[in-house]
Amino acid sequence: MSTASLRKDHELIEKVIKAMESTVQLLSDGKQIPESILLPVIDFSKNFTDVCHHSKEENSLFPALEQAGMPRNMGPIAMMLMDHERSREIGKSMETSAKEYLSSGNSGNLINDMKQYVDHITEHLWKENNRLFMMAEARLQYVSEKVDKELNEIEDSKLKEIGKARDHYEKLAENLAKDVSEQGS
Repeated sequence: MSTASLRKDHELIEKVIKAMESTVQLLSDGKQIPESILLPVIDFSKNFTDVCHHSKEENSLFPALEQAGMPRNMGPIAMMLMDHERSREIGKSMETSAKEYLSSGNSGNLINDMKQYVDHITEHLWKENNRLFMMAEARLQYVSEKVDKELNEIEDSKLKEIGKARDHYEKLAENLAKDVSEQGS
């Protein structure tokens, strides 16, 4: 199935989103969040979600869907591309506000940016899981092995470019959940 790899990414992204939701609540309650939690969140959002996951969709899934007759300039692909661009914008703003928070202790912008990111990514993943991926599985059934291979190659290549491996991000997601829950106790 040509979306299995992407769905697996979504499960990992959802773990980090849950940790971000908890972080927002802790910040809203006036708790201090250390750099050891914020910087991995930024790293994950920027490098795994955007560089790795979105590249897999943009460089393999979307072109395969185009070849299967789905237009790029309108409809689901166009919407996903706009969503990817929006997540990049929010991610950049979140990185800036995290640095501001770490240097000044002012959490207002960080809370706002993290809420926006959580809401945006949650909605985006829902659209992909419940709409786009269903269309993709129907349209790409005859080329699913090719798409699966491309998705894996892109993931390996993108992670290699940033000097990390998938298991790094899997551990990061697990550690964030634990570290954030410890902040709340």
